Amino acid sequence: MSSDDGGVDRDTAGNGASDAASAGSGSSASEADASASDASASDARASATTGNGEAGISPDASGYVPTDLPPSEVGKGLFADDMAPSSAFAHLYRGEVHRMNRWRVRLDRTTKWGVMMSAAVVTYAFSSSTQPHFIVLIGIGTLLTFLGMEAHRYRAYDVWRSRVRLLQENAIAPGLDPSYDVDDENWRRQLARDYRKPEVKITFEEALAHRLRRVYLPLLFLLVATWAAHVSTFGNGGLPESAAIGAVPGVLVLGAIGTVVGGAVVVAFRPREWQAKGELRDRNIAAWDD
Repeated sequence: MSSDDGGVDRDTAGNGASDAASAGSGSSASEADASASDASASDARASATTGNGEAGISPDASGYVPTDLPPSEVGKGLFADDMAPSSAFAHLYRGEVHRMNRWRVRLDRTTKWGVMMSAAVVTYAFSSSTQPHFIVLIGIGTLLTFLGMEAHRYRAYDVWRSRVRLLQENAIAPGLDPSYDVDDENWRRQLARDYRKPEVKITFEEALAHRLRRVYLPLLFLLVATWAAHVSTFGNGGLPESAAIGAVPGVLVLGAIGTVVGGAVVVAFRPREWQAKGELRDRNIAAWDD
């Protein structure tokens, strides 16, 4: 090999060594920068943890440290205008509808008891001419007991239904059609107050009126008509003698029945300002044709 070739080889080797040294120093600098960044992030997380240590807040597995919010800011944004279908509002609405349906089932159960009992009383009263007419009166008393139970359940049912209607009127309806304004500008405050302290919003008398109009007044008329037909058909003598029950004269029995029926009609149809939300009192048969 010539001296010139040897010089070229030595120069090439020297250049390679310089490149390797440069690459090594660059890699070491990058690793040092990365280590410094990790250390800074760890110090920041440790500082945040130390700063919030008094409040008992520590970072989670990902290193996130929640910030301390004043009580007035808790829940902010849960009901934002751009909320998604999977937001807290959707879950809240679904939960309220579920509660309302549970109490609706309880109402239906008591109604079924009243219907079945009325059918059984009518059938038994006319099964034989020897059946006493006061069996029907016992059925009327039982029906009134079911009415009282259902009125109490209706008041609890209205608590959940009023919340659902408040959300439908002031959140869902304006969202579907922005041309309509909210029904109540203070609906959020009312809903929040109701969550803090749930209260019954209708009177027992109004609850009785609702259930009488829907179910119990027709059943009461049915049982009274059954009793009158039984007394007229199988009774001894005419009214009011045939309406007597043992030592109780027929006049008192007729008076008691008339008082019950008259009171039920007055409670059901007297003029009042309805407080229950969501009852279908308005009718518009051609509403979908507009």
